[in-house]
Amino acid sequence: MFDHSKYKPFKTIDIQDRTWPNQVITEAPIWCSVDLRDGNQALIEPMSVAQKKKMFELLVSVGFKEIEVGFPAASQPDFDFVRSLIEENKIPDDVTIQVLTQARPALIQRTFESLRGAKKAILHVYNSTSVVQREKVFRTDKAGIIEIAVAGAQEVQRCADLAPDTDWRFQYSPESFTGTEIEFSVEVCDAVANIWKPTVEKPIIFNLPSTVEVSTPNVYADQIEWFCRNIQNREAIIVSLHTHNDRGCAVAAAELAVMGGAQRVEGTLLGNGERTGNMDIVVMAMNLYSQGVDPQLDLRDMDKIVSVVRECTQIDVHPRQPYSGDLVFTAFSGSHQDAIKKCLDIYKEGETWEIAYLPIDPRDLGRTYQDVIRVNSQSGKGGIAYVLANKFGFELPRWLQIEFSRVVQQATEVSGQEIQPDEIWNLFNRHYLTSDKVISLEDFSISKSAGRETFTAKIDYFGDEMAISGEGDGVLDAFVVGLKEAIKIDFEIMEYGEHALGQGADAEAVTYIQLKCDGGRYTGVAISKDIIASSLNALMGAASELLSEQRAAA
Repeated sequence: MFDHSKYKPFKTIDIQDRTWPNQVITEAPIWCSVDLRDGNQALIEPMSVAQKKKMFELLVSVGFKEIEVGFPAASQPDFDFVRSLIEENKIPDDVTIQVLTQARPALIQRTFESLRGAKKAILHVYNSTSVVQREKVFRTDKAGIIEIAVAGAQEVQRCADLAPDTDWRFQYSPESFTGTEIEFSVEVCDAVANIWKPTVEKPIIFNLPSTVEVSTPNVYADQIEWFCRNIQNREAIIVSLHTHNDRGCAVAAAELAVMGGAQRVEGTLLGNGERTGNMDIVVMAMNLYSQGVDPQLDLRDMDKIVSVVRECTQIDVHPRQPYSGDLVFTAFSGSHQDAIKKCLDIYKEGETWEIAYLPIDPRDLGRTYQDVIRVNSQSGKGGIAYVLANKFGFELPRWLQIEFSRVVQQATEVSGQEIQPDEIWNLFNRHYLTSDKVISLEDFSISKSAGRETFTAKIDYFGDEMAISGEGDGVLDAFVVGLKEAIKIDFEIMEYGEHALGQGADAEAVTYIQLKCDGGRYTGVAISKDIIASSLNALMGAASELLSEQRAAA
């Protein structure tokens, strides 16, 4: 059935003389990443400890000063991860970790246990306050909801008093805020504040989540402005946002709500989260950046951000996703390409960026317009990928489709003729699989201890035998560590893909790897019945391309 009559419109807020429509955002809000908690719980396969550590390191390097690292009372892996960050001294002095718990005494106590020894932390406690949750889930009245919130706040305060060596900050969320009567949300928060007694010097955070997006962004902005006007002791309150993307408006809602008075925004890199996702911090931060506002986050290496997030979440980034997608700076239209070229021809470094069809300079994110337009203006990329997939079983990842299309294009320009499927395969084989390699793997061994892999090998390096050894979170990671140390070149894996060629136990595996070094990209492809050998040989192929280029330049 497709029957709109079973839904009712969301009630607007009766707010007089709203001010947010006239506001302009002139500085970045306080950012809080929830990738490791809200983002992690939305994954089909939650992150491993190694993936969580990699994600945490990325968030720190990007510049987040507040990071929600888990729900330690809800699962042992979350508890253990929080403990590892503290015990291994992984938290920089300028970063505050945040943990979430329901407003239940036993869970609050367990949460404080996970934070034992932390220098500073934000204790984030919540209970649901919405009409539908009260009436249909908890079957209680408003007084019952306030009682839960107050009891939770009291237990948080009691536990914090027992651990005075930690610099505690408190955060309360009336979950499903957007589905709660606005007057009641203020009443609940005031009751919590009366327990915690915030001051200007020691403010508390009220996080007002659009747990399920139920209205247009302007209504959410009205709710936030009304809340800011009516909450007691406003100067001692940090109003925080946590928008979801059910209507596709999470970024817009957060932007308007900041204009409505909020000071803090929670979200995830690239928008991973429950259902249609959380607020995409990359998009909101880059929106500010495009208006000349410092986002207080370092997003200059977008390829690395996308690579780490993809690896940790196992979720691809849509090629048209704002700022982070592969095709966001690509113009297929001839008129667009012409306008962009004319603007770039007269653009001088240091001038205000005013380029047709390009709201920001792609180079600011580690991309180049010239590379993207060269790729996407060529016809036949999709056809090349289709032939290799359907006739030969090679499912090329998008980045390799783009790169290989250049090789095919060059061949067709020389011949001036149509290129046949077998010719495409021969070109791919010669370029990636059977090309001369200046470095190759001779033999190797792997050992594992305490969850770490140790890799030792002999390689042929420009005709000489070389021994390497490395340790890492996995075989490939250990190999990279050993290889970089041996050849004295710093590179990183930017792209990785693998799949089986055919079906059954005897099927071979193909691996695609792209390395990045000093701005250059280098590709390796390898086939083997052993997936580990396939991965290692693909890496060697990419490293061989890198080394050949460096030796030629020398």
